[in-house]
Amino acid sequence: MISKIETERLWLRPTNTEDAAFIYRLMNTPKWIQYIGDRKINSEQKAVDYIQEKMMPQQDRLGYSNYTVIRKSDQEKMGTCGLYDREGLAVNDIGFAFLPDYEGMGYAFEAASNLMRAGIQTIGLTVIDAITTKDNVASQKLLEKLGLSVIGDITLPNDDEELLHYRIKKEDFQFVL
Repeated sequence: MISKIETERLWLRPTNTEDAAFIYRLMNTPKWIQYIGDRKINSEQKAVDYIQEKMMPQQDRLGYSNYTVIRKSDQEKMGTCGLYDREGLAVNDIGFAFLPDYEGMGYAFEAASNLMRAGIQTIGLTVIDAITTKDNVASQKLLEKLGLSVIGDITLPNDDEELLHYRIKKEDFQFVL
């Protein structure tokens, strides 16, 4: 179980319904809608429902899921990072999204690399995948900086968009361990 992660600048803790206003804001940013997709979260109540239906059940079932990324210096909620048990992928995948004001500052790398390390050391993951749209160059660069490599294209169930499919194996994850 991964209940909380502390890094030099950040705390990552499981997303819960107290994060609804933040999740509502994040999921309605232009980049979220463009690269991740419109989840039709058009109110804080819809965000509460999404957290309860999509995020918390995996946390309860597996002991990890989506984490709210909080900056230590001012307790500002900046983004999310998670390990997901996603339909259509054989192994867990890493995902991340940040509010525009916090992009390009190394927060996503710091959060994702530490969550990947926890996934390997605490949960015992031996492989971590990632997916991204073919036009999301920033995400592709971050995944490659994290040590993941493209293994091909993939189309997830109930979706028609072909995505880039990345992977890293535990033995290739030495740069952070």
